[in-house]
Amino acid sequence: MSRRPKPSGEDWSLDRVLDTLTALGSEKNRAGMARFGIDTSRAFGVPMAELRPLARRIGKQESLADELWASGYHEARLLAILIIPPVNLTDARALHWLSEIRSWDHSDQLTNVLARREGSDALIAPLAANEKEFLRRAAFALIAWRAVHAKKSPDTEFLSYLPLIRTAASDPRNFVWKAVHWALRQIGKRSSSLHGPALKLAEELFEDQNKTVKRVGREAFRELNSDKVRQRLSISKD
Repeated sequence: MSRRPKPSGEDWSLDRVLDTLTALGSEKNRAGMARFGIDTSRAFGVPMAELRPLARRIGKQESLADELWASGYHEARLLAILIIPPVNLTDARALHWLSEIRSWDHSDQLTNVLARREGSDALIAPLAANEKEFLRRAAFALIAWRAVHAKKSPDTEFLSYLPLIRTAASDPRNFVWKAVHWALRQIGKRSSSLHGPALKLAEELFEDQNKTVKRVGREAFRELNSDKVRQRLSISKD
């Protein structure tokens, strides 16, 4: 079996990447993106199934990532997130990119990368306090991703996010409340010791009179109280 050549980015200019995205895009995919609430005003219509292999072909490149982000094209920015060397995704660069985000998938992809980096938890509180929709979403997406990827972080880190979740649960904006219950669900599934506090909060939110708070609690309670989650964590129902 022949081995694949190692990715080499020296031949990939911004123009070449944009030409490739143009060729890969389609109106059908653009329409599909729009149905999922993605801003397609500057989108080619290229699915992630095409972007990930393209990113591997390009390889990690800091300068090209910055050029792709600055272009403003939707898929170019997704590629920027995929090809930025993790060591170069500093807090300053991450916050700059997050401040320019106009779609939830950019927020989720960027926080997925951030969550794998030690120290990214320091960004959560200031992002949660920000009034901009996609910045606040980024806070709770980062919590959710850290619950999955930050294997060495103590459970106390995630307990400290429960008050943030309680506060943000009343934010009715679609891309915020969905990230809030996502974060709560991921905390509760991280370990048996976190399951109880997360389930308790979910139940409290479910009983709240505020419509959005109740919805956040209902979505989280439904999953955390499921047999599937309890069996995986070896937790029985009382």
